[in-house]
Amino acid sequence: MAEFHQIAGYDVVATLGQGAASTLYAVRDKHGQVYCLKRVVKNSPSEQRYLDQAITEYEIAQQVDSPLLRKVHRLIKQRALIRTNEVLVLLEMVEGKTIEHIKLPSILSFCKLFHAAATGIQVMHEAGYVHADIKPTNIMITNEGNVKIIDFGQSCKYGTIKRRIQGTPDYIAPEQVLRRAITYRTDVFNLGATMYWKLTGKYVPTLIPKNDNTISMRNGDASALVPPIEVNDQVPPALSNLVLECVATEPKQRPDSMQAVLDRLGIAAAQAQRAAAAAEEGVSVGEHRNAS
Repeated sequence: MAEFHQIAGYDVVATLGQGAASTLYAVRDKHGQVYCLKRVVKNSPSEQRYLDQAITEYEIAQQVDSPLLRKVHRLIKQRALIRTNEVLVLLEMVEGKTIEHIKLPSILSFCKLFHAAATGIQVMHEAGYVHADIKPTNIMITNEGNVKIIDFGQSCKYGTIKRRIQGTPDYIAPEQVLRRAITYRTDVFNLGATMYWKLTGKYVPTLIPKNDNTISMRNGDASALVPPIEVNDQVPPALSNLVLECVATEPKQRPDSMQAVLDRLGIAAAQAQRAAAAAEEGVSVGEHRNAS
């Protein structure tokens, strides 16, 4: 049951989930349109960052526009005396699953999914913003099969140096931990770590790993990450090499833009398509010989 019948004039349809200081609701406006409403409440000074992230999500979403990026429609600030202690963010309702919970049927479908995700991130880059928290739970596949990038709460302008560490431990780039400038190559690392996990089921070791399910190192050398192709023999060489370069420790060693990632995902997709065609032809020949 929802906590309120109405919130800020919207009818509550259902409670979708809860976070550290937030609750997500499915709500309906007076015209019958359904949205996702994020309610963030500040109960102590230490929770100010949650309000700030909600406001950031709204402000940055107003600067970018793509069907690959979740739309943020409205920001409502609730005040106690003269201070804001509650923020409501009206979001596009996205029905589907995050890629954390989706099994991809082929490497070709993997390439297409991440090509779409990288295209959405590139839209942000073209507007001068970095997402800064790309991970499996922030990439969704809608019920219609479309890709949608969500959650801009940690996003920032290109070149921002943050006072506190922000990011998700198992996907966070070294420069985020070291409080250095956040650039487009930060998103390249986050996306690469996400691709590595999706291909291998293992995490790329970061400077502040949360999980111990990390992939083994050759000779214990953290710079020698085991290539995805050695963990999953279905991965084409172009994709394996791309992922390794994306998660390079030094930003300058990564692809220099999301467009470069897109170009190389296209090459990887072509390799995957040729491999699938060759495998299918091999099966057909084998079936013909068996029939003979």
